[in-house]
Amino acid sequence: MIGAWGSLVFWALATLTNVWLARRFSHNQLVKLFIPALFGVTLLVLWEGLVNGLAVSPVILPPPSMIGARIAGSLPMLWTDFSQTILKGALSGYLIGCGAAVAVAVAVDRSPFLQRGLLPVGNFVAALPIVGIAPILVMWFGFDWQSKAAVVVVMVFFPVLVNMVAGLKATDALQRDQIATWSASYWQGLVKLRIPAAMPFLFNGLKIATTLALIGAIVAEFFGSPTRGMGFRISTAVGQLDLPLVWAEIAVAALAGSAFYGLVALIEKGVTFWHPSQRGRA
Repeated sequence: MIGAWGSLVFWALATLTNVWLARRFSHNQLVKLFIPALFGVTLLVLWEGLVNGLAVSPVILPPPSMIGARIAGSLPMLWTDFSQTILKGALSGYLIGCGAAVAVAVAVDRSPFLQRGLLPVGNFVAALPIVGIAPILVMWFGFDWQSKAAVVVVMVFFPVLVNMVAGLKATDALQRDQIATWSASYWQGLVKLRIPAAMPFLFNGLKIATTLALIGAIVAEFFGSPTRGMGFRISTAVGQLDLPLVWAEIAVAALAGSAFYGLVALIEKGVTFWHPSQRGRA
């Protein structure tokens, strides 16, 4: 068992090691991966040592070792909750909401009326609190994953829409005049010039939406769900003072969110390799 002083010593040594590696091997790809990994391990060791050394009650804050044991002992249940919340609710809502946002952005770009009418309404809807719209959508679409997907659609639609509309306006007049001299139609110019130019803006919205999708799906389950799902499990576990299970669900959600964001960022790197923001990146 790691004590408070031992964890502080480990934290100090690991921090010095990270600083040294960052200065001496800043361009080494393995070191770039090792530094955040070591930093994460440092936080876990510091957490473990302080909780054990200060005798913090597991009801207040369980140590990482207890959370890890809870994860290992609850894998089937965690997988069921993950499938219900992430794969069904969050992912389906994300795909529907982002796809609809891109299609509507093209329509907005074609229609001055929609530019003046839809976007202000979109800003209003985007400002609505999730705790206000989630119960309504649960009543409309039922207690299963469909209502959670509906909440996710509402949450991700307008951030992606706003970014895509801005991206479609990113080309300058010289580029538009040049493609016009080639007798390109609106749709040819859209596909060959404006949509590629909008990709950096679109992926900014898509990356923001990854976090919103997970938050929306989990929070929506607090207002009604079957006897499975991450939000349902967190709310019931809190009522039972099973804090290790609560933290286990949080850990799974954090890992899923990080992986989801990383996947979108990886796709962005392949699609927008030509953009200045990608220069110098591994």
